[in-house]
Amino acid sequence: MCVADLVLCQYLNIGSRTKPMMVSTKEGGAMLKKYIVRLTDAEREGLNQIVAKFKGTSQKVRRAQVLLKADASPGKPAWTDARIADAFGCRTKTVENIRERFVTKGFEVTLEGQRRDKPPRAKLLDGEQEAKVIACVWARHRRGLRTGRCGCWPSRWWRWRSSNRSATRRCVAP
Repeated sequence: MCVADLVLCQYLNIGSRTKPMMVSTKEGGAMLKKYIVRLTDAEREGLNQIVAKFKGTSQKVRRAQVLLKADASPGKPAWTDARIADAFGCRTKTVENIRERFVTKGFEVTLEGQRRDKPPRAKLLDGEQEAKVIACVWARHRRGLRTGRCGCWPSRWWRWRSSNRSATRRCVAP
């Protein structure tokens, strides 16, 4: 079986999204594609609306454009990754990642992105420590924001004088 027969056989098999497909590369050789994008009519219509109205973030619009051009359904563009990357100003790996995410995680996760399960950094304070910090801040606020050494700054900041412009200052508040 030659490469052309493999491509034809894989192209006609529409039922599954994960069937490998032979595609040509820039160098003229053939390469086995693992993640094939086949959009339903509803998905295609939603993507066309996003692209036409530029609805959503720039990442969402770019993902929609990539998915539309990568669609391997009969009568659809089915561009190569390199051609899609050149057309939309992104890397080939980005296109490959979008294809993979569409096949493995689904349409919504691919388009919207996946939320983190936990934050990138652990919390520095637990609930009790956070409550103490907030209480300290509000206590200082209740005292009238008196933060200077004598308790009059910043409410009377203009009364600070410096002798011969030294770093030490003294308050002349009444």
